[in-house]
Amino acid sequence: MTKITPLSRQGDHISHYDPNEVFVTPVMTSRLLDLGYVLPNLENIRCYRRARILAEMEKRKVDALLLFDPLNIRYATDSSNMQLWTSHNLARAVLVTIDGHVIFWDFAKCQHMAEHLHRINEVRTVAGSFYFEFGDSSEKQAKSFCQEVRDALLQRNISGPIGIDRMDTDIAKAFFETGLKIVAGQTVMEHARVIKSADEILAMRCAVAGCKMAMAEMEKVMQPGMAEVELWSVLHKENIAQGGEWIETRLLSSGPRTNPWMREASGRIMKAGEIMAFDTDLIGLFGICVDTSRTWLVGDIDANAAQIEMYQIAHEHIETNQSLLAPGVPMRDLTFKGHVLPGAYQAKKYCVKMHGVGLCDEFPSIYYPDNYIEGAFDYHLEPGMVLCVEAYVGKDDGIEGIKLENQVLVTDTGFENLTTYPYDERLLG
Repeated sequence: MTKITPLSRQGDHISHYDPNEVFVTPVMTSRLLDLGYVLPNLENIRCYRRARILAEMEKRKVDALLLFDPLNIRYATDSSNMQLWTSHNLARAVLVTIDGHVIFWDFAKCQHMAEHLHRINEVRTVAGSFYFEFGDSSEKQAKSFCQEVRDALLQRNISGPIGIDRMDTDIAKAFFETGLKIVAGQTVMEHARVIKSADEILAMRCAVAGCKMAMAEMEKVMQPGMAEVELWSVLHKENIAQGGEWIETRLLSSGPRTNPWMREASGRIMKAGEIMAFDTDLIGLFGICVDTSRTWLVGDIDANAAQIEMYQIAHEHIETNQSLLAPGVPMRDLTFKGHVLPGAYQAKKYCVKMHGVGLCDEFPSIYYPDNYIEGAFDYHLEPGMVLCVEAYVGKDDGIEGIKLENQVLVTDTGFENLTTYPYDERLLG
């Protein structure tokens, strides 16, 4: 494998990352450095993530991991290739064994995509057996791939158990026929990913900064007469132009479409005096997720009393709840303590109070008391966890609703709100 190209330094500036490693643009790199941000060391991140996976495998007595999920593949190898396409066509896979050996199956004729990732021991092709690619021979291909995996395990004297994160039906059937003991690989990966390293936090700070710049551009161009999708496209454009990667949802709505929440951007024209709410859900710089929500007042006009009331409640909700975050706090306490929404806003509240975040939305989910799952999240907060603290405030019979969300780091002594984008002062009252 080709050795990683080191970062080139010119004075206090990093002039570039190897374009094979990451797509952050030189202009964005300079902007971040000028603003005082420190860029992460990618090799440190790769080493840390590998160690986290192996430690979690040992803890859970899993001898090998077979990963199909593109986000798990990214975490295990730092390889990114057609992330959205391979999320529904399982054409790539990674096998990690307890001794640290890594076999990587990429899409056909894509072996060169991993040349800079010298911690991958073997690169192969043809993983999975999805019908689009193999048609009526998919069952035969599934058996062939499973036998290839089994042979690789036997060569390393590994007989199982093997953790698998997700599978197509033919792959699942073929694996069960091999007699290998299969366990839930996603459990291993979620717990490996939950604690972020110092360099991962640096990467997240850069991603959040990039998202903030994109949001500022959205707010700058927003005006009455603009369609929701037009405004949403600004977030996409800015994220991609900086070196970000994709956006997981299209959650942006205005006026009466803000209640209930979860409507995606449409061709509706925004009007002065209405509110516009959105959730970024973007995969930004260095493949890090930035999950932030803000609600803005459209046009040069004062907010009405109902809008201000909802906004103040939403603001108090996330500010109070994020103050609960500290090392050692039981996750159960996050559910049963903190701010309680007034009764009129209970029916349409958001599905979770908080959730983890890293390469995407991650473990844990912190539910409201009425949706609490006993025994599902009996863990404590630790430094290096990052949680998104959520609020949706809209009455059951209301016209509009407010969505706010902050991305918050658990520190050694408490918490740090990474989301520095300001609230709307007109709505805050």
